[in-house]
Amino acid sequence: MADQKTYRVTFIILILVLIGCFLMNISLGSVTIPLEGIFDAFTGGDIEKKTWRITILDIRLPKAIASILVGFGLSLSGLLMQTLFRNPLSGPFVLGLSSGASLGVALLIMGASAFGGFFGTLLLSSYSLVIAASLGSFLVLLTVMVVSTRVKDTMSILIIGLMFGSITAAIVSVLTYFSDAEELKQFMMWTLGSLGNLSWQELGILASLIVAGILLSIVSIKSLNAFLLGENYARSLGIDIKKARYTVIIATSVMAGSCTAFVGPIAFIGLAIPHITRLFFNTTNHKILVPSVCLIGGILMLVCDSIAQVPFYDITLPINAITSMIGAPVVIWLLVRKRKMIF
Repeated sequence: MADQKTYRVTFIILILVLIGCFLMNISLGSVTIPLEGIFDAFTGGDIEKKTWRITILDIRLPKAIASILVGFGLSLSGLLMQTLFRNPLSGPFVLGLSSGASLGVALLIMGASAFGGFFGTLLLSSYSLVIAASLGSFLVLLTVMVVSTRVKDTMSILIIGLMFGSITAAIVSVLTYFSDAEELKQFMMWTLGSLGNLSWQELGILASLIVAGILLSIVSIKSLNAFLLGENYARSLGIDIKKARYTVIIATSVMAGSCTAFVGPIAFIGLAIPHITRLFFNTTNHKILVPSVCLIGGILMLVCDSIAQVPFYDITLPINAITSMIGAPVVIWLLVRKRKMIF
């Protein structure tokens, strides 16, 4: 009972920190907007400068919501993969999802130049990039799922996923070798990741997919706790291993694949946030870990995006570089402080 009370207070603190980081993310940028201006924009009140309303509602608010959704999706995907494979180095992209998305985008960018003119421009729209990345992730996932029907061992599925990732990464390397400077630049810009290019319609689709993944994760909490003690123990509890494994893989694919499709491949969050959360909460119970990785993932993504947009300057740094520079020292500090990894 005492532990539950402690966790309840911790969750309340994390929710308040998330709200604070959300407001900070909207406030900071090339132009700093005070909290009064943000509340006036949200409530439709008299705002000090008319341009602030457009900046907040059309640019900064969608980006802040995208940061939270991506933080939720990638960190929870990492937790599911690390538990399923019982491997602390597993992340949301171990099944080759990121490489599949990269292959889809690379094929689209390299292929669009063959059409040229109006069709070439149409093919390179933001929706086309999302569809290409989604198809790439889905095809790799479908292939892994088909192969996994003939494989009973979970670690073999992990290795098969890594091999598919290597194959698709190799094809992308060949495509980039034969691409011209403009195509290569466009592809590299996509790989750097960006949270600021999503429309409200795209945010709605992303939010629906992330919520679906979270619901599947909540359904799988009992199976996830059992997987930590081995598949034989889980089977002795009456858990359908095959069905539970598919549910976890589909949840990961929906969340990680949609995040990659909409904002590009973002590293580190999926790998590190589950470790930060376990060290912070000192538990392996997924009833605690599932909501807490979402909150900590959302907070860290908002902080990283606030730094990436470089307050007071009209420049934006690659979000991929910031997530690693900010997150890695936090993991090192927690490991040194705790002296061991909780897994």
